[in-house]
Amino acid sequence: MIDTVVCGRGARVDGRRRVGAYGVCRNADGRVLLARGSASCPFPGVWQLPGGGLEHAEHPAHAVVREFAEETGLTVAVTGVRAVLADVTTFPDPGAAVHTDRLVFDVAARGGEPRPEPAGGSDRVDWFTAEEAAAVPLMPFTAEALGLPVVPLPPGLPRAPCPEPAAPPADRRQRFGAYGLVTDPAGRVLLTMIADGYPGAGRWHLPGGGTDHGEQPVAALLRELVEESGQLGRVVELIGVDNLHNPAALGPEGRPLDWHGIRVIYRVAVDAPTEPRVTEQAGGSTARAGWFAPGRLVELPLTEIAARALASAPPGARP
Repeated sequence: MIDTVVCGRGARVDGRRRVGAYGVCRNADGRVLLARGSASCPFPGVWQLPGGGLEHAEHPAHAVVREFAEETGLTVAVTGVRAVLADVTTFPDPGAAVHTDRLVFDVAARGGEPRPEPAGGSDRVDWFTAEEAAAVPLMPFTAEALGLPVVPLPPGLPRAPCPEPAAPPADRRQRFGAYGLVTDPAGRVLLTMIADGYPGAGRWHLPGGGTDHGEQPVAALLRELVEESGQLGRVVELIGVDNLHNPAALGPEGRPLDWHGIRVIYRVAVDAPTEPRVTEQAGGSTARAGWFAPGRLVELPLTEIAARALASAPPGARP
């Protein structure tokens, strides 16, 4: 996805989007595995959680397993979702602002011996205590995911220009979105109906939508909640990650698209609910919104993501 954004002193840059999956892997002593950027990467000498970019149609959980094998030599299994973060890196020379949505999983090693990526983006891997990790240069998302202080990177980074990505086929789309399982003090669930002319029209959906360039997923979800229903909410917890690949989705232009959606789902509380109201900012994809008692949910035509979220994290459940 390419957008145009404005950065320092009015210079125009390309706004690029990418999605990455990373893992927190600990050994028997509780040390976390980190990988150091090689001389060929934009952040040489900086340590980060092992991981990397998603391939088209790839589930983020599968991506982190693949990336761990490539980057560290370890076979891992995903045990949970830890955090979802976003950041923007500006490369002044080619004029690119790269927004990266980062899904951080907890993983457990099942086999292999740690080694750096052969001729790749990392030149060393090692196990760190929290104190040791805080003493080396860390990518900001890594520090945040580990609960360590986020400090500025060494001067002159990123050093290398951002590699120019291959242009995806015109009929291929990838979208990152944030959605909420939203409830009020009475236990009612807030759902939104998809409008005519959009995939899933007439079905009840979780409130939420795509994130903007430079926007954090939690902020995007709370913005979408206001736009689609007029409700003010607070995010309680991260529930999970949903992946959708539809190679023949009907796009807004009326032709099929190879669609890949990565959707993070949060539990959201609305402490002072009001009558739902769809605003103009919702963009026309939401027909209406409504509060529903749990007993009524079985009567509704639900989207797949809404049905799965309600089944895996029912409204009465607590963290």
